[in-house]
Amino acid sequence: MAITDWAVEDRPREKLLMRGADVLSDAELLAIFLRTGIKGKTAVDLARDILKDSGGLRNLLGADEAEFCQSKGLGQAKFVQLKAVVEMSRRFLEEHITRGDALSDVNAVRNYLCHQLRGYPYEVFSCLFLDNKHRVIEYEEMFRGTIDSASVHPREVLRRAIHHNAAAVIFAHNHPSGVAEPSQSDHRITDKLKDVLGMVDVRVLDHFIIGDDVVSFAERGYL
Repeated sequence: MAITDWAVEDRPREKLLMRGADVLSDAELLAIFLRTGIKGKTAVDLARDILKDSGGLRNLLGADEAEFCQSKGLGQAKFVQLKAVVEMSRRFLEEHITRGDALSDVNAVRNYLCHQLRGYPYEVFSCLFLDNKHRVIEYEEMFRGTIDSASVHPREVLRRAIHHNAAAVIFAHNHPSGVAEPSQSDHRITDKLKDVLGMVDVRVLDHFIIGDDVVSFAERGYL
């Protein structure tokens, strides 16, 4: 059955217009992007197949051109369109976390850090340096590692904090496994960084662990 034969409230485009994008499934959102299906499959059916083959929306968004174009119904033109959409999303989020802006929206910070770190296949440790009014000074990706670890050097973090004349910092790093639960080493390095930065009166406001979910040390009461 073609999508045009569905009840109006079940069609992805109409559902979005009536109820908002947040109520749509990943397959429905992707179907709107695809616009059309292929012979014997609606755009929604095709989207479900693509998501299944790619291992989910996150993997699809992070795929390179060769991986992306392996899925039936996708090609270079769709790859270019999708990368443009991803980049627009990144810039939209960055507008909430720009130099000189005070951080007043915790979700905007969380979303921005997720967008920056979630796609890496290896661990990346980053710092968001802030002034004494919690305005953004600079975002830096400081250390890169393997699929399950990254060596973090407190002396280098301290040096960059002093360089930026930062009064506060937010840490973030990703877990490529998708499991966001902090490890013992995550706790240890956070405590060590907090002690080192505390000697020069730089406050550690939070440490986000980015996986399939996001864990905030501040929300968990770890800081």
